[in-house]
Amino acid sequence: MEHIPRSYSSPLLTANPVPILIPSIVNNSPTVLTGSSLPTTQLAVDIIENLAKFPHCILLTRVGNFYESYFDQAIEVAQLLTIKLTTRLWGGGRVPMAGFPLVHLDRHLKRLVQGHKRFAAICEEFKRPDGSFERRVVRVVTPGTLIDESFVNPFENNYLMAISSESDGEDQIGMAWTDVATGEFFTQTIPQASLRDEVARIRPKEVVLQETLRKATSHPIKDALVEESAVVSYIGSDVQTLPPPKEENDLSVYETEAVGLLTSFMKGSLLEHMPGERELSHLLRPTHETTTGRLQMDSHTIKALEIREELREGGISGSLMSVAKRTVTSSGTRLLERWLCSPSASTSVINARQSLVAVFHHSPHFRSDVVTLLKETEDATRIVQKFTLGKGDADDLKAIRDTIRVWDAIRNRIRAEMPDTTKVALSAQAATDWAALETIASQLASLLPLAERIDSALEDNELAPAKDSAGEEGDPTMPGLSLGEALETEDSQTLPETEDGVSTKTWTIKPKFSAKLTSLHRKLNKLHRQKTELEEDLRERTGAQSLILNNSTIHGWHVRVPKARDARNMRNVEDLGLIDVSKSASSRTYFLSSWTTLGTSIAETEMEILHTERAAFNTLRDEVKLVGSFLRKNARIGDELDVASAFANLAVEMNFVRPTINESSALDIVHGRHPTVELGLIKSGRNFVPNSVHLHPEGRLHFITGPNMAGKSTLLRQTAVIVILAQTGSYVPAESATIGIVDKVFARIGAKDDLFRDRSTFMVEMLETADILKKATPRSLASG
Repeated sequence: MEHIPRSYSSPLLTANPVPILIPSIVNNSPTVLTGSSLPTTQLAVDIIENLAKFPHCILLTRVGNFYESYFDQAIEVAQLLTIKLTTRLWGGGRVPMAGFPLVHLDRHLKRLVQGHKRFAAICEEFKRPDGSFERRVVRVVTPGTLIDESFVNPFENNYLMAISSESDGEDQIGMAWTDVATGEFFTQTIPQASLRDEVARIRPKEVVLQETLRKATSHPIKDALVEESAVVSYIGSDVQTLPPPKEENDLSVYETEAVGLLTSFMKGSLLEHMPGERELSHLLRPTHETTTGRLQMDSHTIKALEIREELREGGISGSLMSVAKRTVTSSGTRLLERWLCSPSASTSVINARQSLVAVFHHSPHFRSDVVTLLKETEDATRIVQKFTLGKGDADDLKAIRDTIRVWDAIRNRIRAEMPDTTKVALSAQAATDWAALETIASQLASLLPLAERIDSALEDNELAPAKDSAGEEGDPTMPGLSLGEALETEDSQTLPETEDGVSTKTWTIKPKFSAKLTSLHRKLNKLHRQKTELEEDLRERTGAQSLILNNSTIHGWHVRVPKARDARNMRNVEDLGLIDVSKSASSRTYFLSSWTTLGTSIAETEMEILHTERAAFNTLRDEVKLVGSFLRKNARIGDELDVASAFANLAVEMNFVRPTINESSALDIVHGRHPTVELGLIKSGRNFVPNSVHLHPEGRLHFITGPNMAGKSTLLRQTAVIVILAQTGSYVPAESATIGIVDKVFARIGAKDDLFRDRSTFMVEMLETADILKKATPRSLASG
């Protein structure tokens, strides 16, 4: 799906008012308002200007407790989100309007961005010192730039990819892709013919192309993206450029161009959440990928072998991923999927992974302890990235603190499990396996001082999300407007309860964190004691024991007597300076100047504490960001331990064995089994009949014959799946397996006709066979 009708490289500003189409709700006859006919209130002017700046987006403007949409977009928003369409009196006429509460933002963003593939410009409001509001777009939400929305699937990556066009007639193109939610960033230079296979492997949610390709009716890059589900976006030629490569193995010119496209698109989308220069410099050091170090699979093979999802129904159930998934963390599950789709082609890497699996496999109690600890870790990679993007809250700080402590416990548990070679004789293989675990454990950085720093700062309670500072003008406010109308309530707002004259309001940062906070809390406690004393004095002198000191949007700071009997029998009202404000059958409200002064001081002190807490939170967040690289490295180690222990559990549960990996050209699998098919048979009370495969340089080609439903396709898939599992680092479903490194796997099983391209089943098979013959090497495995 193609989207974004205009360039994203610069704001689209217009000097003259933009014509706004306003269909009449009454007679359905549209009229165009321009110039003086447009509404002239500040809110209307802000909305019209933002519509002009972001014409490719659905504009959601915050007004108090709601996000609202106006003019012709309101009609579209109401239809897309199935919400009520209403009107508002503006500029002497009524204009369409639709909106929803703040708390429903994620729900509606999911429908707009993921469901309808639309872009949403989020416009927040900021209160100025003079009481007026500034409204500006702080972020554009697109399918590839999701950060911490509740609907983001934590178990899979949400990649944004940019692809550079070929230049100078060469067949090379550059790719750059990142998961905005985790900060993982990769680049690669590939032949143009491999683009579809790489896109199928990476599976981005959004692909960014140069604006010049928009009008191209047929282009190899666009053709390669047709069968993938990613949204295609475009950006102009005025893009971010990088300095020339200075290090060895740095970016190619094609990758540099792709990184420029990606960075510019992110700047146009993240806006105020775009990382600063220091964080951006780290972002612009991506991991450079090559095809030589991994087992390559084309798009047909990934689908035919059902690695990610089942071929017929499309869900994860019945896929290799569903069988292999024994991971207990979301980040570990993401790593498992990447490994299954990009197995290694390096014997050293594979054997190192197998060593970790072997240790866990042979030590069930140790494995159980590590898995239990891993369950207690949080997704540190995403939390660090949230902080990098200026988001996150105090609960995220607590998660970082707790995860650091778990990492330390894991390291100590590994050290406690390490065998004492002076007392225990180990085989060469066992020594190698334990050495691999010791190596990975030694790489875990000790960050306990940061955990203690966070612990000394945070109150140990259930925390509400901390509000991010949004600009010098002030913070987003919630003035209580409902779809353009001020909703006021007559219900009084009782101040926070006090205990022994001390406020019991829940705070985020401990008072002892700083001298300023300590002083402010002392001041606040003193004010609350004065409030308690005033309240008790008024009750005694008026005889109204139900009297309370309150605050509300209607009456401000006031004295309320909620019980009718007390209200009727009050005494010394005039002597105490109580001024009657309102009364009802059951209550009475008074104004008292001394309470107004005291209540205002309490509110001002609490607000000052909130601002000081926010500054303290930002300080802690910056401290986390300073060690972000160590946190990310520890998280990656935790993910590898998660996957290794998951492979060990899989091996125990399904009777897998450790394969032998070498550099030969042989493939010997004794009594191999297809793990997905076997699991399905076990659930139905049946057994899988194993098969053996022996391929060697003198016998590279095998023919399989048999009647329908005899299991020919299962054997073909099973052989490829066993190779993939082995080169991922897992044990395999067989009695024994010796596998020479495979560089490419091709699977053409169950070919179907392609009527859309006017290709019969036979034609599809011949074309795919020709593609295999063209790409295969002596180390490739092809089945079909």
